[in-house]
Amino acid sequence: MRRPPTVAGLANRVTDAARSVEVLRRAGLVPFPRLDEGIRSLLAVRKFGALAGATQIAAHRDPDATGLVDERGPLTFKQLDLRSNALARAWSERGVGAGSTIAVLSRDHRGLVTTMLAAGKLGVPLLLMNTGFAKPQLADVAERENVNVLVHDEEFTGLLDAVRGDAERYLSWIETDLSGQPGQPGQPGQPGQRSPVLDELIASTDDRPLPAPARPGALVLLTSGTTGTPKGAPRPKISALDSAQFLDRVPLRVGESTYLGAPLFHGTGLSQFILSFALGSKVVLRRKFDPERTLRGIAEHRCTALVLVPTMLQRIVDLGPDVIGRYDTSSLRIIFVAGSALSPDLGNRATAIFGDVVHNLYGSTEVAVATVATPEDWRKAPGTVGRAPVGCRVELYDEAGRRITEPYVTGRVFVGSGLSFEGYTDGRNKEVIDGLLASGDVGHFDSDGLLFIDGRDDEMIVSGGENVFPIEVENLLVERDDVIEAAVVGVADDEFGQRLKAFVVPAPGRRLDADTVREYVKENLARYKVPRDVEFLDELPRNATGKVLRHELS
Repeated sequence: MRRPPTVAGLANRVTDAARSVEVLRRAGLVPFPRLDEGIRSLLAVRKFGALAGATQIAAHRDPDATGLVDERGPLTFKQLDLRSNALARAWSERGVGAGSTIAVLSRDHRGLVTTMLAAGKLGVPLLLMNTGFAKPQLADVAERENVNVLVHDEEFTGLLDAVRGDAERYLSWIETDLSGQPGQPGQPGQPGQRSPVLDELIASTDDRPLPAPARPGALVLLTSGTTGTPKGAPRPKISALDSAQFLDRVPLRVGESTYLGAPLFHGTGLSQFILSFALGSKVVLRRKFDPERTLRGIAEHRCTALVLVPTMLQRIVDLGPDVIGRYDTSSLRIIFVAGSALSPDLGNRATAIFGDVVHNLYGSTEVAVATVATPEDWRKAPGTVGRAPVGCRVELYDEAGRRITEPYVTGRVFVGSGLSFEGYTDGRNKEVIDGLLASGDVGHFDSDGLLFIDGRDDEMIVSGGENVFPIEVENLLVERDDVIEAAVVGVADDEFGQRLKAFVVPAPGRRLDADTVREYVKENLARYKVPRDVEFLDELPRNATGKVLRHELS
């Protein structure tokens, strides 16, 4: 039950609103050039949602401005707006509307973006499927969410065998032949039938706008599903003031260019994609991440921002100075990293290569943004996730629900934000204390008020009565030149209850043994944090957004 707002709470809201307006002014979003432009923008977002509304605004402001670039070339904001009009109209004529649920299983390209825009214009919820999910997960989610329209890339046809057959299917991307032209898709529907292709529907349908829906279509993200069937987390309506939560500590500006490496089905990629369109910035997408092609794209499009998850940044940094030096990345003002923990070593290496541009965001599917570490924060305290931006609040609580105010005391992280979700699609929710949502992590503040995440609250290892969070040992190990990555888990032990086991990926051509690993940890950390077991792997198991699949390590 929500508590009535206090006088202090109302005063804080007014202060946050004033600060948010200043943040938006600094980014170039306000004041609008003309009053009528401002009114038109507000109406577009209210009618069609943040993404479709932002596209209409950008198309009206400059019809020839490039909004999207993918493997098949550029599209202007105007072209995107018209394409999504046509797709929305085609679907409406086929009965897609109120009561429908669209799911999309696509990589990052124009087909996915057009689907997102069309769903917003139809007022239909759009479920963003993780391209790394297994067949049973996809089938379970599709059934639970009552999906009756399924959009997918041709390459995922085989994954959808288990999905109930009465969902209408559409192809968002088909493979190309040697000439570079779209090839003929396979037969993903009933025998002898071919699923309709989005590009064909768009080309054959009137692209005039449809009447506005009763309410904009919602975007539904899915949790990572590393411990079971993924849960649906609807994103709330995003207002202009909500955008300030990102722009307060990340200096994105109107009319720039963003290279989006993080996938759009993930909160990191989706939030920055929507924000880039709101700023009228060009977004460069590629279906599959490649570190050197990313550098080439930054140089070609003079990108000012690069959005990644940490494993992507690791792959870029590991290219080495000779490869990185081939490309002019001087346009980069921002490397935006989120999705999983950014180790001090990796953040420092990236800073040494690209300069003071690394912005480390901490959040989750459920709470959206919680804190952001600016380059200045990182220089001061490598490994920090920074401070809460305007409109956000972060507090720590102990196991008894008491607020922790002392620095360097670990507690459970709770977050308040206008972008926090209001519950999963199955009716469940996260724990709430004082109006703040549990993030599922534990962390501590330092004496300057900078937040550090110590680990997941369900990943703590109790060994011989001592509490160990894996991230501390993992960060230590990856500081070594002969270690690429490491993960630490707890395994059953008759004497200690649990003992630590380290999984280490050595650097190419480097020899490393278990005794060296144990001795290194012993020299730098307490004895109870030394892993008893050490296993060497070629790579760690990870999901599509780079999170380590710890349940596969034992």
